[in-house]
Amino acid sequence: MTTSTPQQAARRRPSRSRGTALLVVLVLLAGGYIVWRGHAAGLAKAAAATQSAPAPKVPVTVATVQKNDFPLYLYGLGTVTPPNSVSISSRVTGVVTRVPVEEGQMVKQGDLLAEIDPRPYQAVLDQAKAKQAEDEATLKNAQVVLDRLSTLLKKTFETQQDVDNQQAVVNTTAATIEADKAAIEAAQLNLDFTSITAPLTGKTSFRTIDPGNIVQAGQSPGLFTVVQLQPIYVSFTEPQDEVSTINKVFAAGPVAIDTLGTDMKTVLASGTLEAIQNQVDQASGTISLRATFANQDNALWPGLSVNTRIRIGTMAAAITVPDEAVQHGPDGLFAYVVGDDGKVHRQTIKTGPSDGGNTVVTDGLSPGQRVVVGGQYRVVDGASVDAAPAAPTGQTQDTAAQAKGAS
Repeated sequence: MTTSTPQQAARRRPSRSRGTALLVVLVLLAGGYIVWRGHAAGLAKAAAATQSAPAPKVPVTVATVQKNDFPLYLYGLGTVTPPNSVSISSRVTGVVTRVPVEEGQMVKQGDLLAEIDPRPYQAVLDQAKAKQAEDEATLKNAQVVLDRLSTLLKKTFETQQDVDNQQAVVNTTAATIEADKAAIEAAQLNLDFTSITAPLTGKTSFRTIDPGNIVQAGQSPGLFTVVQLQPIYVSFTEPQDEVSTINKVFAAGPVAIDTLGTDMKTVLASGTLEAIQNQVDQASGTISLRATFANQDNALWPGLSVNTRIRIGTMAAAITVPDEAVQHGPDGLFAYVVGDDGKVHRQTIKTGPSDGGNTVVTDGLSPGQRVVVGGQYRVVDGASVDAAPAAPTGQTQDTAAQAKGAS
């Protein structure tokens, strides 16, 4: 029996350690492979499940295709102008003693606007009246003398020449009295002119003269400007191509006209077409028109620029959709129609006039169909959609969505 030396035993121990380490590595690799295979199988199952799941529905808002009478309008741009605008100036010279109205105040015809010191003109009137009284007394005396001379002439105690001379004195004095009456009327007018009154019902401007200032007769600028607000005019233009249509509608009866705000939807005031200019402006190619508005609420203000809308007819039984439903594609106009199966399909359409947020569809759609009006950018032909009704007028789509979620 061979006995191992301690040195030989020491050389055999590393070989056993390397075998043990190798075995551990093989076990770890085998375990990792098993784990990897399991993970890969899970991923494959998840991918298969994802592919088999239906695509999510695209949220959109829809509106129903309507059939109703569609009004036809002509639009224009106009300016509000007052029927009367008067610059109030003094007709006499003097010191302004009183201005009883406020700037920008509504006044009625005959209201006192300003007063000029009346004392100098009252003195002139008194002098004219005194002169008339003096001349009337002179005339009375001259008439008495004339009567006496006429009596003496009949008794041949007086000559015809004296009677004729006295008659001339009477006539001259009578003429002087007529001149006195005219002077009194002139003095009375000047006295009346010291009270400046409103010639019409309207609104005053800022004043240019304060009490204590001296004004001259006919001085410019005047004390005030008074403009009439009720009724009020709107002057506007339309293209010359519409002249025949406007004339035809105008001849048929009163033509309704609205003034609109900057959003082209808010009606500021409603009135009637009053006049059409007798010729077309060749420089601009437009025809000028004028409409009258009652303007009881003062919605229209002189100098204000407004949009105008004239109703020229009605398209009966028109098929209409919201403007948002009409889409532009390389092949023309189209709309996304939602079917009963909840899927959309692209429908080619033809359109007519558009107004008030709605467009007339002349071909391609039928009343009662549902068309997409919101969320089109996420929709493709054949996609399934989650359709919510469009928000009513004056309600935002966000508000409508919140209401749907709450329900």
